[in-house]
Amino acid sequence: MTDYNTSHCQSTQPDCNCASNDNRNNIFPIASDHAGFELKEIVKKHLEAKGFQVKDFGTYSGDSVDYPDYAHPIASAVNKGEYPRGIVICGSGNGVQMTCNKYPHVRCALCWNEEIASLARQHNDANMMALPARFIPSELALSLVDIFLSTPFEGGRHQRRVEKISQLL
Repeated sequence: MTDYNTSHCQSTQPDCNCASNDNRNNIFPIASDHAGFELKEIVKKHLEAKGFQVKDFGTYSGDSVDYPDYAHPIASAVNKGEYPRGIVICGSGNGVQMTCNKYPHVRCALCWNEEIASLARQHNDANMMALPARFIPSELALSLVDIFLSTPFEGGRHQRRVEKISQLL
């Protein structure tokens, strides 16, 4: 199991309302639209092989759908502290990322290479990752998932910056 699977909350949000000694860390949420469906199924198998139970927020086929219908429920769950992290997938990754980032305690990073995935966790404490299914091969996507799961937030000078992200102007 990765660093993601701990018995306590690793949220940096001071008002995180999650239970600290439950099994939510063993359940990993994922969602996609039709363009990301095939990659989502590959990522699900990868997560299950790592010992996670996967909460699939849909979609459940390659039939055309509207990505916000699937991004909103998973982002809402992460925002409420029901899950520490989540993954969303669409064709470009942009639509699901924009939707998820409407929630004040969600920091969803669009990841297309290993350095971006690592920095999203190290510097931005990203709690959601968006993958662009039409632009990255599945092998790279799985590597990005592993980085997202195992890379800790550095804190320090980055903590102040992350806290400012959810401030409304």
